Order: sequence, then C-alpha cells, then structure tokens
Amino acid sequence: MTAPITVVIAEDDPQNAEIQRRFVEKTPGFQVVGIAHGLDEARDLIDVFQPQLLLLDNQFPTGTGLELLRELRAESCHTDVILVTAATEVDTLRTAMRSGIFDYILKPVVFERLQSALFNFSAHLDKLSDMHSLVQSDVDGLLQPTSATDQPAPQTPPATASRLPKGIDGLTLDKIRSVFTDPNINLNAEQVGQEIGASRTTARRYLEYLVSTDELSAEVSYGSVGRPERKYRSQP
Repeated sequence: MTAPITVVIAEDDPQNAEIQRRFVEKTPGFQVVGIAHGLDEARDLIDVFQPQLLLLDNQFPTGTGLELLRELRAESCHTDVILVTAATEVDTLRTAMRSGIFDYILKPVVFERLQSALFNFSAHLDKLSDMHSLVQSDVDGLLQPTSATDQPAPQTPPATASRLPKGIDGLTLDKIRSVFTDPNINLNAEQVGQEIGASRTTARRYLEYLVSTDELSAEVSYGSVGRPERKYRSQP
C-alpha cells in the first residue's frame, strides 16, 4: 500500500486547527502527524516528523509563519508549505511566493478549496516520482499547473471539469469508471493502473477520489502472505 502523505498543521487557534485536521483526514491519501499551536512547537514537529507538507498560519503571538518559512528554506528543509491565513495583503502573498510556498489559502478555510490544494499537491508528487529525466513539457506541467498542459482535454464537459479538484482529470476519471462497469469486479490500484496504462500511485489517487464521492467502495483484503491491500469495487 502507498504510504499517506504526512501533514503537520501549524495554527495558533485550536478550533481552526481542528477544522483543518478534519478536512485533511477526510481527504484520501493524507495523514496529520502533528498539530502545533506555536512556532517553537511547529519547529519541533517538523524536526521530528519531517512531514511532506506543512499547513502554516501566518500570525502567531511570537512571530509570523513567513519568518518560519524563511528559516525552513534557509535550512534546506524539504517540507512543502501551504500558507493558510487571513492576510489579504498582496505583499504577504508576494513574500510567501518568493519563499517557495506551494499554495496560498485564505481563511475561513473552505473544504473544497483545501481538498483541491491537497489533490494538486499529491499529483505534483506523483509527477516528480514518475520522472527520470526532464523535457520542457514536464517542467511546464510542474511549474505552470494552470497552463493548457494541465487542463482537461476539450472533450471533457465543462460542467464536469469545473467540479473536479486539481490533479483529477476528467478523461482519466472516466477510464477508471469504465473499469468498474461490472459490479463483480474487485481490483487493487496496481491492477487498475495496468488496465488504464497509468502508474499505481496515479490509479490510487483517482480510486480514492471515487471512494470519497461514494462512486466506489474500498475494503482491506489480505493476500497469501498476509500483506494488507485495498481493493475497490463499484457501489451497489
């Protein structure tokens, strides 16, 4: 099974932190490994867990999230950062972008917006893991996610595409759906990937999305050597 993407939440308001935790845990493929209510605690959690992603507030009693972000980049920390803040000043956004944030989300946090950012981050990691050498289209897809190279093909109905989070393409989603036209089919992510000509990690992202929308169900099964795996089938 693919390990979940690890997330630390740094938010001084406990209620906001809990909302973000619930939103992240509702998104397939992500796991919250720690919650920090202060900058020092955030530094400790990042040092201990080395999470792949940090959801970072900006305003703390002892400083700002941007200051922590600059520290992380100066230390060559590999944790990616999504800034989650009430700051609507353009200068704050500029500073955050120069410091290498992955995304910028304004409070109050809307579940669909955060989930879209998380799916986009997952797709970003998948693209990097599948690459062995670069061509320009690869670079464009990574650094220009809103460009034509990352948009659904014209055949995708606009109404459907507008409802999909980033990282989920309508055509690929339809390929996944076509695999499960028979309600008796019960497959794991690797088998589905082989059916549609995609990697196991890509197939799993789409499968978990369909589970989150109740189009598919998933259950854990144990193989002959006792290793657990998730298998997917269409909902009755």
